[in-house]
Amino acid sequence: MISVDNISVLHGGHALFSDISFSINPNDKIALMGKNGAGKSTMLKIIAGATKPSKGGVSAPKDAVIAYLPQHLLTADDCTVFEETSKAFASYLSLKEEIDRLNEELTVRTDYDSEEYYKIIERVSEVSEKFYSIEEVNYEEEVEKVLLGLGFERPDFQRPTSEFSGGWRMRIELAKILLQKPDLILLDEPTNHLDIESIQWLEEFLTEKAKAVVVISHDRAFVDNITNRTIEVTMGRIYDYKAKYSHYLELRKERREQQQKHYDEQQRFIAETTQFIERFKGTYSKTLQVQSRVKMLEKLDIVEVDEVDTSALRLRFPPSPRSGKYPVIVEDLSKSYGDHVVFKNASMTIERGQKVAFVGKNGEGKSTMIKAIMGEIDYEGRCELGHNSMIGYFAQNQASLLDESLTIFETIDQIAVGEIRSKIKDMLGAFMFKGDDINKKVKVLSGGEKTRLAMIKLLLEPVNLLILDEPTNHLDMRTKDIIKDALKDFDGTLILVSHDRDFLDGLATKVFEFGNKRVKEHFEDINGFLRTKKLENLREVERSSK
Repeated sequence: MISVDNISVLHGGHALFSDISFSINPNDKIALMGKNGAGKSTMLKIIAGATKPSKGGVSAPKDAVIAYLPQHLLTADDCTVFEETSKAFASYLSLKEEIDRLNEELTVRTDYDSEEYYKIIERVSEVSEKFYSIEEVNYEEEVEKVLLGLGFERPDFQRPTSEFSGGWRMRIELAKILLQKPDLILLDEPTNHLDIESIQWLEEFLTEKAKAVVVISHDRAFVDNITNRTIEVTMGRIYDYKAKYSHYLELRKERREQQQKHYDEQQRFIAETTQFIERFKGTYSKTLQVQSRVKMLEKLDIVEVDEVDTSALRLRFPPSPRSGKYPVIVEDLSKSYGDHVVFKNASMTIERGQKVAFVGKNGEGKSTMIKAIMGEIDYEGRCELGHNSMIGYFAQNQASLLDESLTIFETIDQIAVGEIRSKIKDMLGAFMFKGDDINKKVKVLSGGEKTRLAMIKLLLEPVNLLILDEPTNHLDMRTKDIIKDALKDFDGTLILVSHDRDFLDGLATKVFEFGNKRVKEHFEDINGFLRTKKLENLREVERSSK
């Protein structure tokens, strides 16, 4: 059992959380929930030993193995994918190398009665005991199995890690973690760079083979499929539920209703007591009663109602300038990189006001099609923007393009013009940047907060063609719902690349399926598309596209 004991974290005099304690038991699968900036990633780093709390600590058995996958990481560029992944067995392989070296030394030495000879024998015995206590493993087979599960292909194994994007490097780190068979796996947004087929493989691994797991994720389906316990971080404290995410939402609603009831009752009591004190504070016969009630109020523990992200402002995009009838026209479009064909003879016509989804496995051409529409790459065929098409583009790495030296307010103030300038604070508030938060530097924001801020920038200029590439990465579920509602009301044309079925549900009215080097058009929403194909979820869509 691993224990978190009375930890507190202070940032500039402000308590991120105070006196937090909980235990992580074998086979616990815990979702760490809370709004962006609540301290979830900080909590994970403390458990991993990557950072220290202001007070308290984490205790674990001496031989416990804790593996941590952060949101952002760096992988060395000096070896192949297979070599980097094999580092998971570094301690096992170093023991084997030492045994071989010592045995080789014993075979060439002839000083059998010397003290040094006996020391080597003792060391061989000691190292061999450690080595043979470890379950025998065919590490090459294990490395291969995990890499294939995470979407790598055999030719990738001998490619340098420097040739891979950040998302694929994250998979290499994830593979190393899974191969260590740790007692506790800590995962911070592990699905952000995985296609749905790889997410399914990870789900199966975590539920069937992993021991204890603590995960931060915005992916509702992923969290519900793997967890059996939910810990909510809110207002500097935690609430621990022995329930998966969907059940936790119901329990949280009940808890807040009870808190509100107790709060209202206490406020009535305070008002009545204060009224009594004011009425009789100069009356001699009531002096003792007045004093008693004053002391009672002084000792009263004020009931707090946990914050709920229910912004009164409904987020809206500015009205769209009218575009031509067909903002995007693609005919017989083909794209290859060397011998690798991404897609051939793809055609699509997107009408003004339509909201469409691009779905399919990573590498099948969704982002390539967007680059063609944006005019960022060469291609064969026709790809045209219609009359007066004005694009607002949100890339997967949009949050990383923010100027980290600016504050939240300065980031928006710098580019806001016209009437919107008077509504900057309202807009920031709608995206849950309130009070003193707006003076925070961008560099101290969490991944989700940066994504929210980058999304606000899209709202500042009128556009009529929104192209969003995985906009929900790093976002908490409440923020995701706010953005989804805003996109439903958007009166322009929308192209969405997403692996998130919950987000697409009720939003996209047409689906373009990318797979097998072609693009297939489906004239129905995401649920109709899945029913037509007799598929239960998007993971199966991606398997069928192989």
